[in-house]
Amino acid sequence: MKKFLRYLGLGMLSTFLTATPGLGAERISFYYPPFGEFYLSVDSLETFAKEGKIDEDFSFYANRATPKQLAQLRDLLQQRFNVTPTLVSQVTYSPIGEQLMQQLGKLLLTQSRKNGFYAIRASLILSAADQKGLTVVNLLRKFPSNTIRVNFTEGLKIVDDLSQLLKKKDEVVASLEKEAIAQAANSTTDFSQLPDLRSPGKFHWQKKSFELNDVSRDRRLPVDIYVPATQNSQLTTDNSVSPPFPLIVISHGIASDRSTFVYLAQHLASYGFAVAVLEHPGSNAKRFEQYFAGLAGPPDEAEFLNRPLDIKYLLDELQRLEKSDPALQGKLNFEKVGAIGQSFGGYTVLTLAGAKINFNQLRQDCNPDDNSSFNLSLALQCQAIKLPPKNYELKDDRIKAIIAINPIDSSVLGEGGISQIKIPVMLVAGSQDIFAPPVFEQIRPFTWLSEPNKYLALIENATHFSAIGESTSQNDVLPVPPALLGPDRAPVYSYLNALSVAFLETHLLNRPEYRSYLQPSYAKFITKESLNLSLIQSLSADQFNQIWNGSIPQSVKPSNLQPTPPLRERLR
Repeated sequence: MKKFLRYLGLGMLSTFLTATPGLGAERISFYYPPFGEFYLSVDSLETFAKEGKIDEDFSFYANRATPKQLAQLRDLLQQRFNVTPTLVSQVTYSPIGEQLMQQLGKLLLTQSRKNGFYAIRASLILSAADQKGLTVVNLLRKFPSNTIRVNFTEGLKIVDDLSQLLKKKDEVVASLEKEAIAQAANSTTDFSQLPDLRSPGKFHWQKKSFELNDVSRDRRLPVDIYVPATQNSQLTTDNSVSPPFPLIVISHGIASDRSTFVYLAQHLASYGFAVAVLEHPGSNAKRFEQYFAGLAGPPDEAEFLNRPLDIKYLLDELQRLEKSDPALQGKLNFEKVGAIGQSFGGYTVLTLAGAKINFNQLRQDCNPDDNSSFNLSLALQCQAIKLPPKNYELKDDRIKAIIAINPIDSSVLGEGGISQIKIPVMLVAGSQDIFAPPVFEQIRPFTWLSEPNKYLALIENATHFSAIGESTSQNDVLPVPPALLGPDRAPVYSYLNALSVAFLETHLLNRPEYRSYLQPSYAKFITKESLNLSLIQSLSADQFNQIWNGSIPQSVKPSNLQPTPPLRERLR
């Protein structure tokens, strides 16, 4: 009974309200056998939100909550989400939005115990259109039913499964961090005596902007290219870097643009890399701005093909322009090309490196009757199943090394796709990434890589947005709550600046003196306490399974052992 009452406390109520901001018109009802049905009036919540007062109705739950939980709940109830009704309508009527609403509707039922899909969508749109705006209380008031019935049994199961999953994730992260610390302790390198790769290099650079037009696909591609300045005096003293410069291409994530990784492009240019940053018109910030305004449809499945084809077209055009444009002539080395991508851009560079779309995995993971996954990225990945199933040739042999930051890949590429990559790879993961969860999308896929030159950079407390540059007025289109942005991003920028230089110098330019930076000890040398950095160089599927199942032997031989069925279910 004590455990049951604890679940009825504000911790449980806050979980439901946070996950699904729209719970009834006049009262919330949750039935928990064998104890019966429990109610909470919306008036009680509204009074608490506005005045901080706890009435008799609410006291039953408030007395079982901590002061911190009550404060968090009141903050949530008072928060106004600045979204337009058009934006809410566009998202909730999109294929991904409808999937999410259907899942929420299984938990939040109407008074007649029907799936709350339509009621939730209506209350979201109506409250966003109301002058009071989109708040939890206003959502409750707009819900088109006198009572919203919470499927409490199913809710408890979901909370329990999620809690276990988060615990497992924390165990995996802690184990990898412990191993990285142990390896770092064996290093004798004094990094304080070596050049600091976090600081800018010696090169100045020039920026050139232009727009490419791929008529065959009706794609206009805005591009910025940062080219090291050839008049720099260091060209006469440092023979290791001279024209033509190695070329790096950067691919942004969904709803971003070519300004997202300016900090990284400029840093690499200062070390003698030419850096081309393009925009993918089918999924950039401008497209999402139009979409949220009702002027365009959502990104479609063709983006899974168009994004890598954008990079191929960019490289083709740069090769052509390099022969005729004085600003580029003789300055780009197409024998040494690398690619960096974040999120959907991470998927993009993985396909360019040789990973193929895995339709068998998509069919297995994207069953519409069983899509209650905690992996939010599957909502996007499963759009690829709409493509005609065939062998798409997306690899570009000009690309010799890649860095994928927060990539999405577990189902759209899967083990069958990832294992085909035969060039050096660095994966970057954030432990608090809820959109591309690290265990699903980076840590386990890392075990699928057969390429020996592979690295996993794991950043504790980093989120899906930690690597992204500060928003501008042009690309600030996603209404992301500040709490999801994570800690100060400056340390993550410094990590990526340093690791990118080290990785590309080592594996693109074959300069062995930079390999010492690609050690766990260097990660520990530059790490900041709030965002601890660990660098992993090897992890087999067997080792991962041992960690996941809670048993870590002293010595584990690499193998191709497949996850057990329970693990497979947890990873879906």
